[in-house]
Amino acid sequence: MTDQTDQSRPPVGLIALLSACNFVIGMGAFVVIGMVPLLATDLDISTAAAGGAMTVYALSYAVLSPLLVSLTGHIGRRRVIAAGMVVFALGAALSAIAPNVTVLYIARALAAAGAGVVTPVGAAVVAALAPKTTQGKSIAAFYFGLTLSQVLGVPIGGWIAFTFGWRVAFWIVLALAALSTVLIWVRVPAGLRFTPVSLSDLGRALKDGVIMGAVLFTASFLGAIYVLYTYLAPLVEETMGFGRDGITLVLLMFGAGAVAGNLIGGFMTDRLGSVTSLVVLCLGQIVLLPLFSALPMAQGLLMALVFVWSAFCWSFVAPQQVRLLQLAPSLAGVVLALNAAAIYIGTASGSALGGLVQTVGDLTWLGAAAGIAAFGALGHILWSHRAANLRARGR
Repeated sequence: MTDQTDQSRPPVGLIALLSACNFVIGMGAFVVIGMVPLLATDLDISTAAAGGAMTVYALSYAVLSPLLVSLTGHIGRRRVIAAGMVVFALGAALSAIAPNVTVLYIARALAAAGAGVVTPVGAAVVAALAPKTTQGKSIAAFYFGLTLSQVLGVPIGGWIAFTFGWRVAFWIVLALAALSTVLIWVRVPAGLRFTPVSLSDLGRALKDGVIMGAVLFTASFLGAIYVLYTYLAPLVEETMGFGRDGITLVLLMFGAGAVAGNLIGGFMTDRLGSVTSLVVLCLGQIVLLPLFSALPMAQGLLMALVFVWSAFCWSFVAPQQVRLLQLAPSLAGVVLALNAAAIYIGTASGSALGGLVQTVGDLTWLGAAAGIAAFGALGHILWSHRAANLRARGR
């Protein structure tokens, strides 16, 4: 599979470095969540149009990531990851100087193209180099950077945006991306080449209804979440009267819940199995999301709600990854890229639906609308599991 197969473990510090790169990717991707009100005011656009910066990023990632991963499958992994981070940095720079929403959207698409290479290729490197006995733990460690970006990167980026201006937040993302590029080139071993992922492999996965049904559960689950999460800052600003510090605290609580969810998801998967875990998480979303339509509420109660909701959100990562690798072990690289794309399909569809809800109602409708979308996610996992079982019995 690789010229590094004699190694018993990945090079020292490699997983930590790639996880740190994932932190930068996550911060740059989701930092707009905390600055939606500022973008709307400064660029003289609606809140929904400002949230569109997240939608454009997500759609671009979903389309470009599988294609770019497949097209670069024959190139050394260090070069691909470094090049992806350079493109991501350029997207951050263009975002920082964007004079209008059109240029901002273009910049976000460029950043998504770079991120769409870094994360799935990094995950494939970690999965291939890690011993089988610690593969799950190693993949979880790699994705921890993305989780940590929810805890620190997004709220800190939002605080910086409110304090110094949203453009400064993007300049900081640029600086972190540039540093990451240098470290990738210095620390990632040269000559890492695995069994190439090709466009034909991508085609096989796309034609497999069972695999794609399982992959797209990621989109339906996260889509329900992002109906609300994309507009969480303006929602608490309007209903709770929160400013910079209040919004930052809400985002910090969401991030802390994400870390807890990352741990809980692994525990649930080991105890309950992947499918049962995902069903339980869908039921939790159905119960929790409509509560946000009851705002305002006591501040302490809101913080507890945000924490628990986030824990239910991000507990899905481990069981979903395990389920996909079990369904398609021979297409692991492609499935990881498609799953990463599905994350952003969900982000885009949820953000777009949240914007639509506001055009026919107002921000307080978002929780109820997201709860209805979570019902769809529950139906999706039940259908997908049944389809996989029927195929297994037919073999």
